[in-house]
Amino acid sequence: MPDPLALVPLPQSVVWSDGTWETSAPWEGLSVGLNDALPATEYALSISPTGAALSAGSEAALADGRNTFAQIVTGTNGSIPCVTISDRPKHAWRGMHLDVSRHFLPPAEIETLIDAMALHRLNVLHLHLTDDQGWRIEIKGYPRLTEVGAWREQSLVGHMGEDEESWTFDGVPHGGSYTQEELAGLVEYARRRGIMIVPEVDLPGHMQAAISAYPELGNFPEQQLGVREVWGISDHVLGVSDTVFDFLRDVLTQVADLFPAPYVHIGGDECPRAEWERSPAARSRMNEWGLTRVSEIQGRFTQFAADVLAEKGKRVIAWDEVLESHLPDDTVIMNWRHGNGVKDSTSRGFRTIIANNEHTYFDHYQASPKDEPLAIGGLTTVKDVYTAKFSPHKLSEDQQTLIMGIQGQLWTEYMPTAEQVQYMAFPRMCALAERAWGSPEQSWEEFEERLRAHLPRLDAFGIRYRPLD
Repeated sequence: MPDPLALVPLPQSVVWSDGTWETSAPWEGLSVGLNDALPATEYALSISPTGAALSAGSEAALADGRNTFAQIVTGTNGSIPCVTISDRPKHAWRGMHLDVSRHFLPPAEIETLIDAMALHRLNVLHLHLTDDQGWRIEIKGYPRLTEVGAWREQSLVGHMGEDEESWTFDGVPHGGSYTQEELAGLVEYARRRGIMIVPEVDLPGHMQAAISAYPELGNFPEQQLGVREVWGISDHVLGVSDTVFDFLRDVLTQVADLFPAPYVHIGGDECPRAEWERSPAARSRMNEWGLTRVSEIQGRFTQFAADVLAEKGKRVIAWDEVLESHLPDDTVIMNWRHGNGVKDSTSRGFRTIIANNEHTYFDHYQASPKDEPLAIGGLTTVKDVYTAKFSPHKLSEDQQTLIMGIQGQLWTEYMPTAEQVQYMAFPRMCALAERAWGSPEQSWEEFEERLRAHLPRLDAFGIRYRPLD
């Protein structure tokens, strides 16, 4: 029997039966309940000519079932095929990362993304809230973070070439920030749709916006920086004074209180050491801490953040560069630099989230650059995401059990608007959702056919996606 529903991601088991359920109010005709006999991650959904019933082993699985039901009833015009679905995800972490630091997105646009994630049974929004180009989160006691750090005077136009003389700028101030109340509202909005928001405060690098607001946080406090107007990596990283660690304690404590998720992401990526190498204060601190290499300073930041967050019952997640210095044992590694890194982190016993740039970076072009809007580079098609081998090296069973899940990345240097974010996210996010869920494997051609039939649902949600070739 042909698939009249074309669900994405495809559930583990779909059994069709004769007849249809004729209704103009499907949600009113859905009975919902928890069932102790089902495993915690599983839901069962049945639709008959007289109505629909959803049961699940936990609230999280109920959310997954509701999100599948939402797909089924979207665009059915009151005539719903009868079906029995039994379903559970392969991975606990099915995520999307959104960078709101390079380009600010208003809360309503994040809500649209949350709705689209829920529709595809993704369950984690990783919100990248701070970077060199903008600090987006209100922190009580540090008003300049959002008064100064949330605004840059202009942004680079086009690619950032080696020759600074060739750089051009738009001359337009850009910025914005979220109050703690707005973020609490987003957390609740996401929770009601089965999605956990995990915040990221990137440290000790990617901190130029904070240092521009409070120069005493830097290695050379007499130097007044601006919020970074170009992309790439800033050499300006956090200093090592007590003031800096007091600041981090305040920030991480407030972030932990604001976001109920059991994790806080502390970045840890792309942290240059040039300023620490030139800083007498850093040398003095190294002696005090008993360190012999400048590279070990970052490990002190990681440990400090982990200790502060542990007091709040939170675990640290960090990008995979943190593997290069001492790490608390319960750190979760987000593998981005290469798929081979999954083997490195799991072989050392760290729980790991697959986020490699080869297959999950949605700031890459989706087709030939000559036919596409400006992007950072690379080429990652929907087919690439669907067919990717996320870990090139074979993993042992023990290593496999350490993989928490898969996450797509939306870095927004070249996504100045919500429309552009959606264009870059979809339909690649649909393929990512399928892989993260662990749907029964199909050929690319079978998936593409189902995806084409699914796209009208994105239309119904007002998602501005890239058409399939």
